[in-house]
Amino acid sequence: MDLAKYGPWALIIGGSEGIGAEFARKLATGGFNLVLIARKQAPLLELQAELVDLGAQVRVATVDLSADDALGQVRNVTDGLEVGLLIYNAGANSVRGNFVELDPAITRAVIMINAWNQSEFARHYGAAMAQRERGGIILCGSSSSYLGAPSLAAYTSAKAFSRVFTEALWAEMQQIGVDVLHLLVNFTATPAMERLGINLERAMPSAAVAAEGLDNIANGPVWIVGGEAAINMSEKRSQVRDRAEVVRRFATPQREAIIKN
Repeated sequence: MDLAKYGPWALIIGGSEGIGAEFARKLATGGFNLVLIARKQAPLLELQAELVDLGAQVRVATVDLSADDALGQVRNVTDGLEVGLLIYNAGANSVRGNFVELDPAITRAVIMINAWNQSEFARHYGAAMAQRERGGIILCGSSSSYLGAPSLAAYTSAKAFSRVFTEALWAEMQQIGVDVLHLLVNFTATPAMERLGINLERAMPSAAVAAEGLDNIANGPVWIVGGEAAINMSEKRSQVRDRAEVVRRFATPQREAIIKN
C-alpha cells in the first residue's frame, strides 16, 4: 500500500478480529497508523497491543455500528487525524429467520450497519479525501448481494445496496484521485463463523481476503474475492432471466447445511 497516497491514518470499522484484524496487521507493517473500531473491547485491546509492538500508533474505540450516532462516536477518536484510508468491514449476520417472524430490531440493525451507517462513514471520510484529492475507501460486501436468500432478506438486500452504492461512489471519486472498491467477500474463516459452529474446511483464510482487498484497491468498483470459481458463482446469481430458478439454485444456503456435524 502506498503510504503517501492512502496514509498516514487508516480507519478500520470492524477491526478487532478476522478480516479486519488482518487488514490492520498488513497496514501496520506498511507504516500506517490505525484507528480500530469494533463492538467488543477485549479483542480490540489485544490487537492494539500487538500492532503497537509493530511500531504503529493505534487508537481504538468500542462502538455499536447499528446506533444512530455511530459516526459521531467514531469522530470523537478521528477528528484531527488525516484519515487517508477507510475500510468498512462491519456487517456480519449472526441471526437468521423468516423476515416476518424476526424481531424488527434485528432487521433494523442489519440495515443500519450494512447500508445507512456505511454510507454515512463513506460520506464523512470520503469528503475529506476528495478535498485532498487522494485516499482510498474499501467497503466490504458479500457474494450473497446478487440475489435474495431465505432467512437473509434484510442482509442480502442491504449488501446489494452496498455494492451498487460503491459502484456509484467509485464513478464519482475516480475523477478526483480517490480509489473506491467494493470488496465482495465469499466464504471466509473468521472467529465469528467459528463461534457459530460453521464448517470452515473450504473457507478462505482471513489474511488472504485482506491481501486481495489491499492489492486491488485501485481495481474498482468491485473485486470478487476467490478467483474464477467465485466470479462464476456471482455471474450465475446475476442472471436476469428466470429469477425464480436462479434463486432456488444459487441462494446462500441455510445455516444448517454448513454447521459442523
